Amino acid sequence: MLFKLTGEQRMIQTMAREFSRKVVAATAVERDRTKEFPAENLKQMGELGLMGMMIPFEYEGSGADTVSYVLALSEIAYSCASTAVVMSVHNSIVCESIYRWGNDTQKDKYLKSLAAGSKIGAFALTEPEAGSDPVKQITSAVRDGDEYVLNGVKRFITTGQNAGLVIVTAVTDEAKRHRGISAFLVNKGTPGFKVGHTEDKLGLRASDTTDLLFEDCRIPASDLLGAEGDGFKIAMTALDCGRIGIAAQSIGVATAAFDAAVKYAKSRAQFGQKISKFQALRFMLADMATEIEAARQLMFSAAATKDRGENFTLQASMAKLYASEMVNRVTAKALQMHGGYGFTKDYPVERYYRDARVFTIYEGTSEIQRVVISNSILKDKRKP
Repeated sequence: MLFKLTGEQRMIQTMAREFSRKVVAATAVERDRTKEFPAENLKQMGELGLMGMMIPFEYEGSGADTVSYVLALSEIAYSCASTAVVMSVHNSIVCESIYRWGNDTQKDKYLKSLAAGSKIGAFALTEPEAGSDPVKQITSAVRDGDEYVLNGVKRFITTGQNAGLVIVTAVTDEAKRHRGISAFLVNKGTPGFKVGHTEDKLGLRASDTTDLLFEDCRIPASDLLGAEGDGFKIAMTALDCGRIGIAAQSIGVATAAFDAAVKYAKSRAQFGQKISKFQALRFMLADMATEIEAARQLMFSAAATKDRGENFTLQASMAKLYASEMVNRVTAKALQMHGGYGFTKDYPVERYYRDARVFTIYEGTSEIQRVVISNSILKDKRKP
């Protein structure tokens, strides 16, 4: 490992690994089958400090750095990608956005329960006609005295059914385009806020993905996050954080698939010898290991850049792009090495293969990452 970890970072990694292998892994297969939300996992993760990792102690967080966070997240993803994606959105996007943009009252009101894991957060940006281009969103928020009235539909919202708090972006001034988008903190149970259709997905099946419906939903003006017009900036900053989390998830799943492939290659015999003896498969394993390590170093680079307080947009997009495409290649190779068995649910590579597919899509597709990266290279100020 080229990136040198501190003793504290290794301790956090070890703790997360032990919890992941002993607790999270035990129900991962069943959750994939039943789509049962990992509520008990998340409760225990809150008790271990994994649900508010980068939040200071004063708000019941762990006060950890981003490197420690991605180490822990990768370990959770190794056993259950569904649990990991909830952890990622909750930490990277929800908790960090409130800590960075919230006022003291909002931090005290929301961060403590979020960091403790007693309340799970979600982030609602995407709409039926606004995915990669968030400026196209039409959900509106109209000021009415001391309240805002929200109307609109959000789509593909991770933890939409099970979240206790949702950060919702909405248009407050259509004429200002992206500068007319604001962000709001909306509590579950608020009148006019309903959960709509729940998606039946290829992978990450224990993590619910839903529509969120807002019909004359009134929220206090005090739950505006940041100032009016800050919503686009909040969303883009949050996605930068989230993209490092996607890289960590990708590395966790890829490592699990790689380990499964190594184990199978050492045990499976064909033509009178273990298949690990065949050069073609040995070279596949060599390529898989190399790609995982390359992705890991990109992830560490992005996390360390963020920890230094520097702009990390470019590093986050590079890490997300490479790691998410890497995990699709690695899981495909792992499945291929299992032959026909890899296509069955008797072996875990089938689940890894399905779970990995969405990593190149959510929180900015691979194509969007290439736009961000090329804009940075060419010093083009446009940003999706």
